[in-house]
Amino acid sequence: MSLSIVVLAAGKGTRMKSTTTKVMHKLAGKALVEHVIDVALSLKPKSLAVVCGNGSEQVIPLLDNRNITAVMQHQQLGTGHAVMQAVSVFEQAEQVLVLYGDVPLTQSATLEKLIQCGDSQSLRILTTELADPTGYGRIVRNTSGDVICITEQKDADEATLAISEVNSGIMALPAKWLIASLNKLSNDNSQGEYYLTDMVAMAVADGLAINTVCCQDNAEVAGVNTRQQLAELERHKQQLQAQKLMASGVTLLDPERVDIRGTLEVGTDIIIDVNVIFEGEVTLDDNVEIGANCIIKDSIIGQGTIILPNSMIDSSQVGANVNIGPFARLRLGTVLSDNSKIGNFVETKNANIGQGSKVNHLSYIGDTDMGSDVNIGAGTITCNYDGANKHRTKIGDNVFIGSDSQLIAPITVEDGATIGAGTTLRKDAPAEALTLTKTVQKTVVDWKRPVKKK
Repeated sequence: MSLSIVVLAAGKGTRMKSTTTKVMHKLAGKALVEHVIDVALSLKPKSLAVVCGNGSEQVIPLLDNRNITAVMQHQQLGTGHAVMQAVSVFEQAEQVLVLYGDVPLTQSATLEKLIQCGDSQSLRILTTELADPTGYGRIVRNTSGDVICITEQKDADEATLAISEVNSGIMALPAKWLIASLNKLSNDNSQGEYYLTDMVAMAVADGLAINTVCCQDNAEVAGVNTRQQLAELERHKQQLQAQKLMASGVTLLDPERVDIRGTLEVGTDIIIDVNVIFEGEVTLDDNVEIGANCIIKDSIIGQGTIILPNSMIDSSQVGANVNIGPFARLRLGTVLSDNSKIGNFVETKNANIGQGSKVNHLSYIGDTDMGSDVNIGAGTITCNYDGANKHRTKIGDNVFIGSDSQLIAPITVEDGATIGAGTTLRKDAPAEALTLTKTVQKTVVDWKRPVKKK
């Protein structure tokens, strides 16, 4: 049976106290609404639309980038009114699943269970039980246990408020029946809004079967209305990911202190110390060790590599048995071959470092192609920028660069060359030879240190 999904994301989110619209606040590195879109797409719907309103100028670019249909709700008159705006999107489908852009942790398995708990002509509701159900619509059943309606908090009497089973807001409905019934919705309630939950009472009156799935993990149906709730769901998400990592053969020295803000693929026997952050798409091969306080983004780390504390790796590819850090920074386009080493306070960018080559201390290697078994002395800089354009440095195999050297690109250091300490290299250095520059030391007695102009 064909499925259409509508994501409601038009709310203002005033309790977030933010200029960023609520559904665009991030959880685990992605906007709340993007989590919902991802789980929706996993169900392979015939059509998918996001209902936008407040902050639509922030949401719509995200939707455009993913070819997701945006539907406008210019006046926010309730959830039922929001669904009305999307009728043209789901009118050709057999059933409609309604999701919420501020409920980010619902799992696809839970939604599949909901969709399959009745046929396409039944109304299906995702519920959960809360110790404190304040603020949620209550699932009201008759003495036989059948659902007869959902009553919102502000419209509930004392007996109804005592009910602990609550509506998540997530429903699967027959499309044709929904279209016909939307016109019957009333806003005769304390909020003056059109509630989608009123569809339940209509379904009872029309004799539709009503089925429910009770979600065991409350976090799957928890919405975000405040920054406190966002923080709580962030921790819950990270704990789930930490448990999954450990089940995959990863040692986390403290599962409470690791953050995955994207996708992390792992091998076995990996050790991750505290306060490590993974962003984007990261792959760790077997036997990788990562020290405390590292940040790794959009990178591949090869087997047996050791990353010492406080290192940052961004958009880089690291080979096997590489040693990195501490306090190293690998920037966009860095490629480290097997058995190479990047030491403390070394920065690389758009650089290819050959097998067995070492950049041990306090150096900047940018826009460089480096051969194998090269040794770069402390304080070496590849001067790749002339003020307008970037230029590359080429370093052959078995080169030794003395400490405190500057290589003015574009330049080539040929195989086996040795560059003396303190050299400023402006011309290519020949193979198997010592190249150095020096000046005679002198003192200028009358020299005055310049002062800042006012």
